[in-house]
Amino acid sequence: MTSRRPSVVVLDYGSGNLRSAERALQRVGAAAEISADPAAALGADGLVVPGVGAFAACMAGLRAVGGDQVIAKRLAGSRPVLGICVGMQVLFETGEEHGAWTDGVGCWPGVVQMLAAPVLPHMGWNVVAAPPATRLLAGLGADEMFYFVHSYAVLHAPRRGVAAAEPLTGWTRHGAEFVALVEDGPLMATQFHPEKSADAGAALLANWLETLT
Repeated sequence: MTSRRPSVVVLDYGSGNLRSAERALQRVGAAAEISADPAAALGADGLVVPGVGAFAACMAGLRAVGGDQVIAKRLAGSRPVLGICVGMQVLFETGEEHGAWTDGVGCWPGVVQMLAAPVLPHMGWNVVAAPPATRLLAGLGADEMFYFVHSYAVLHAPRRGVAAAEPLTGWTRHGAEFVALVEDGPLMATQFHPEKSADAGAALLANWLETLT
């Protein structure tokens, strides 16, 4: 008798590497599908919020499909959500781009801002320093590398979140040190792309699936 595969919706709001995220999740055992349907996003065991491009455009697309409300409802019921790249950034309070400020979903305090680095975007492989208690990186060595592509980031750890304990934060450096991973009860997120991070990314996604059961 086979165990049930956890259901995961990759939220389609017009942004993100939807197919690659869907395929990566399927490869590690999820019954994953791409959907913009709020009912499907609310009903799945896990919700993945991807994102690429500008913070403001991603927030506009997210609100257009009611994604911000879906995230809030899921978290109110302690239902798991995973944000990826700009899908992580929009979970913070505010994004600043070229002097324009845009409200995020507001799950965590903090501002998404341009990295102070000699070369942008930050594109390529880098390590993530995270506390031993990390669930997403469980079983992975400190020298494992993940794939990043971004010019904006959060530079300060969130000091409050959706769970009772302080969010757990992982860090990477490109010019400045920035938040690369956050774990906060049912809400988790990565600035890097696990779906593009080969075996290390697959292990992270498999670890996330373990949190859905």
